[in-house]
Amino acid sequence: MKTFLLLLALASALTFTHPPKTPQKIFDVHLHGSKDPSLQMQALRQAGVYKVAVSTSWDLQNTYRNTSNVQVLYGLMFPCPNGKVPYSLQPCYSSGEDWPDSKWVEQQIKDGKIDYFGEVLSQYYGISSSDTLLFPYYKLAEKYNLPVGIHTGGAGPDHGSPNFKMEMGSPLLLTDMLAHFPKLKVWIMHSGDQHYQETIDLMLKNKRVYSDISVISNPDIVPPAKFSTIMKAFLDAGLEDRIMFGTDNGNIDKVIASIEALGFLSEKQKSKLYYQNAEQFFKK
Repeated sequence: MKTFLLLLALASALTFTHPPKTPQKIFDVHLHGSKDPSLQMQALRQAGVYKVAVSTSWDLQNTYRNTSNVQVLYGLMFPCPNGKVPYSLQPCYSSGEDWPDSKWVEQQIKDGKIDYFGEVLSQYYGISSSDTLLFPYYKLAEKYNLPVGIHTGGAGPDHGSPNFKMEMGSPLLLTDMLAHFPKLKVWIMHSGDQHYQETIDLMLKNKRVYSDISVISNPDIVPPAKFSTIMKAFLDAGLEDRIMFGTDNGNIDKVIASIEALGFLSEKQKSKLYYQNAEQFFKK
């Protein structure tokens, strides 16, 4: 009996000393809408997500304002090909327009309903990210110190955007925009994907430019070896303070596993990637 009690006490002590590991603290900067926002947020919360940046159709996005278990930042998606969100093909705005009225946009900013501009769909629309059609919105973003997230790289099938142009996915197209709006905070979505070296070159020249690892960290889209090569290139360039976590609605458990499989990442670097860099970037 004494032996049993001793073993029981020892087991209790070990359990108390080594509690189960809690999920990693995560800020997902690249998320889109779901038909069931509550279920989506619940799954993310279980994975350790405490904050997300959501961009989708304006009506669907407004349903996220009732989500309480995860802090939500609200984006403005534009320009919308044929007035629709790529892939889901729901109307971006109730008016059916491709572009939101700039006066309406400014009022939404003043009302606290827009935290950032993104996803900027210039490539899906078939124009450069430095096209002057975008300048009135960039001007508003700079005026109110709102971050801007721009799609780069490629695209999946069946996106429903007839004017999509692969050549418009180069991060170097941002050069002219950055020259016109030097105070603008910009993040390159997907880290440029196949153009990741261009992203690195642009970030080295512009300290206000960040990137997110959505898509490239998804093993269902990009092979793990390629993701490892890209991440190593960013770290070797000294950019560990400006890369951010994002899923683009991919399986978050797989994305986390991809990051954890990178043997060259220190715990400090993981914390920067998972949430610290994003907190710095989105700080008002």
